[in-house]
Amino acid sequence: MSRKMRSERRQVLGTDSPLRLLAIRNIRFARRNWEISPEQAATLKCMTEDLQLSVAVGDLILLDNKWYVTHAGLLRVARRSHCSSICVRPLREFSDPASGRWVFKATVYKSPRSRGFVGYGDADPSNVSTMVHGAEMRVAETRAVNRALRKAYGIGLCSVEELGWTPRLASASVRSRSSAGLPELAHLDRPSSPRPPRTEAMATTTANLASATVSVC
Repeated sequence: MSRKMRSERRQVLGTDSPLRLLAIRNIRFARRNWEISPEQAATLKCMTEDLQLSVAVGDLILLDNKWYVTHAGLLRVARRSHCSSICVRPLREFSDPASGRWVFKATVYKSPRSRGFVGYGDADPSNVSTMVHGAEMRVAETRAVNRALRKAYGIGLCSVEELGWTPRLASASVRSRSSAGLPELAHLDRPSSPRPPRTEAMATTTANLASATVSVC
């Protein structure tokens, strides 16, 4: 956690502070939707105080009894910390568009004078959910950005987008999410339709993307 974030935490942490109220809401929301242990509740309280993220809006999620941060949550941390810029580019020497394998490099600059925090992300049909087959380039880019942001702001939690497996939720959790009006996540375990064959036009478009440099600075 950065010095600025620690300072903000000390300023707002109090008996009825917004940060404490957020921690209470997060724990209540988590207990309504998952069966969490006292240790998991204590971990969630610490994460809320450190990162100021909300479970209700999808910044944090519990999968296989472990807490994960989401891409939206990491972007929220970066915006609140006034992140200067994020630069992302594909690494053509490690990518193979024909087979759907992509590798990206992301650099997060916390300030204009920052040297940058680098993260790499890769994706191919073997390490992404069947629901996103054909979108490996976007998955790799997101993973690279997530890793760079986690390094920049000292976040030890793994991000859910970095997982190379399909999470499975208990049926009770799925029902509770549905009753709470949350989007159902169980569809991640359902087999999707076969990946469509690559056409010549798709191959040409992918080749053009491989030679491009994505930069968000």
